[in-house]
Amino acid sequence: MPTHSLLTDLDLHLFNEGTHARLHEKLGAHLLHGGAAFAVWAPDAERVCVVGDFNGWNPDASPLAPRGSSGIWEAFVPGAQSGDHYKYRIRPRHALHELEKSDPFAAHAERPPGFASRVWQPGYEWGDAEWMAARPERRWLRRPVSIYEVHLGSWRRVPEDGNRPLTYREIAPALAEYVNWLGFTHVELMPVMEHPFDGSWGYQCTGYFAPTSRFGTPQDFMYLVDTLHRAGIGVILDWVPSHFPLDAHALARFDGTHLYEHEDPRLGFHPDWTTAIFNYGRHEVRSFLLSSASCWLDRFHADALRVDAVASMLYLDYSRKEGEWLPNRFGGRENLEAAEFLRALNVAVYRDHPGVETVAEESTAWPGVSRPAHTGGLGFGFKWDMGWMNDTLRYFSRDPIHRRFHHGDLTFRPIYAFSENYVLPLSHDEVVHGKGSLLARMPGDDWQKFANLRLLYALQWLSPGKKLLFMGCEFAQWDEWSHETSLDWRLTNFERHRGVMELVRALNRLYRDEPALHRHDCEPVGFEWIDFHDADQSVIAFLRRGEPGTPPILCAFNCTPVPRPNYRLGVPEAGRWVSILDTDAPEFWGSGHPTPQAADAEPHPMHGRAHSIAVTLPPLSALAFKPART
Repeated sequence: MPTHSLLTDLDLHLFNEGTHARLHEKLGAHLLHGGAAFAVWAPDAERVCVVGDFNGWNPDASPLAPRGSSGIWEAFVPGAQSGDHYKYRIRPRHALHELEKSDPFAAHAERPPGFASRVWQPGYEWGDAEWMAARPERRWLRRPVSIYEVHLGSWRRVPEDGNRPLTYREIAPALAEYVNWLGFTHVELMPVMEHPFDGSWGYQCTGYFAPTSRFGTPQDFMYLVDTLHRAGIGVILDWVPSHFPLDAHALARFDGTHLYEHEDPRLGFHPDWTTAIFNYGRHEVRSFLLSSASCWLDRFHADALRVDAVASMLYLDYSRKEGEWLPNRFGGRENLEAAEFLRALNVAVYRDHPGVETVAEESTAWPGVSRPAHTGGLGFGFKWDMGWMNDTLRYFSRDPIHRRFHHGDLTFRPIYAFSENYVLPLSHDEVVHGKGSLLARMPGDDWQKFANLRLLYALQWLSPGKKLLFMGCEFAQWDEWSHETSLDWRLTNFERHRGVMELVRALNRLYRDEPALHRHDCEPVGFEWIDFHDADQSVIAFLRRGEPGTPPILCAFNCTPVPRPNYRLGVPEAGRWVSILDTDAPEFWGSGHPTPQAADAEPHPMHGRAHSIAVTLPPLSALAFKPART
């Protein structure tokens, strides 16, 4: 083994085997006494050198040597210091020109549009020991999980300083305080990994181990995560192993060959995003991606990874016409290598990081996405319920007078609601590309738009499944989201927008405080229909249940602007039922339509139950009741 090398023979074996999950501790640039060790994978290179601030960018000063037949080149460079910029110069065996590449394993990068990597010491004195120690007991399945999705570059900007985004350190206390006030349990950050193009929102990554330098250093990003943890808020990171951009300095044709991607464009090119698709069958690529996931969980203390565009990984014909894709070895459309990689990823994450979760953005009927890998599933902890999102937004966009003809959009979900462990998402994807904001998509006059939005949020929070809401939606932003501007915070000064914020806050509190609303989010025992037949009046009602002995919650929804007086609902027990939520209340900018604070269950059979209560359902509202047990 060469002097100063961090790579053991076991590392090389695991890397070439496709099972190494800690390459970020071995490859890339690592500061040692008197300089830095550099190591990069370029198996088809004829020559590799590192150029940078430490050698005057002289391509002859710091050549790397191959490490056996592993495909890795390495060298120790005296004088390299933290903060130095560097690149790799690679001479391919079968190309005329040398390539200038960023380090795939760089811990830090030059701020775009520059693309140099930077030598960096990623150490940080964490203050979240209590949070990390308790994380193994903080599994999501039976806990309240409500997620606030954030794009760091546009959450809040500084207009007096050229409208720049906040830095990691600037946003940390403000975000923690705000999210705590709203009552969300987690923040989900759209990709923070280094990327060249702002307009990709981070979903076209080039630095799979480096937080973007747009907002500060890796330590600054650690400070953000640390601050959220110390405030009791979990951190979810969007992670993109599905594709990568074709920028010349990055992963594409890294050593002159299709190293990370497939050579055949029918397998290696993504037509939707004009990006490259990882070759999941190549062992070293699997080690690269496994290590990236592990890096964000270990080095940066992330609590969960939300894996982007899983459907595009699973299907060989995704967004392709006949003749534009190649079938698998059995003649099918399933990407068997991608599925096997995802299983390996999830096995490694849950084995090595107790308490961490993985979440799939997956929009098809692929079976067992959130079922254990050893039973044939993909092994994710949770899956976004895109069907619920599409059906529900389609329903709510209709004029209430027509909703009775589309009642099934509201009532279909319980048929499949427990086939996976679901997150109910109202994400950034629903407020971009001409779709308008959620508020703008609601029908009716202004009062009805706000009432519909409050009703939508109540349905989301009271239904089985974990919750996700994109930033700005919590105060009913009028405009479609733009990554180039700040959220329209001035709206929070207006009563109707403030009312929506107060409702989201109340829903989070109710969801957290009532075990019936979260203990069985992913199990059929937690849900029971009261009535889903009343299409003519566009009313539905159901029960949420917790553990035996805890009070059930009765949830009723009136999806028209017509009040429903003396509306009778079957209940599972006698006694008094007290109101715990009314989205039409004045504090939420509702109409304050008279509705009782409590109702006594009478021996009046209804909905297959021996007792029922009679209540007034206010216009475009949701009500929730629970037994007044002593």
